Amino acid sequence: MALPERIILVCQSFRSGGDPKGICHKQTEGFLQYLEEEILDRGLDVQIAATGCLKQCEAGPVMVVQPDNWWFKGVASEAAIDAILDGIEAGEPAAEYLIA
Repeated sequence: MALPERIILVCQSFRSGGDPKGICHKQTEGFLQYLEEEILDRGLDVQIAATGCLKQCEAGPVMVVQPDNWWFKGVASEAAIDAILDGIEAGEPAAEYLIA
């Protein structure tokens, strides 16, 4: 299997004890499925990984695009996901969601 061009890390708020805390996991119902479907529909070479807490709770839900190291905040809607994926396609981060 070839390595993907990018990996999208999606905070799911899990802590070392295994319990989800924070807001990321609470606001992302259906998020991973929609993200995966959009990536496939767009033909992007991107893998998704759900993560433990990314320590950006005040900005959550948080998503990170690697290797670009683009950190996005408030990614709780299909519109936000679409804007971020549009940015990946264009080679520019979606500025309205970017953590500065």
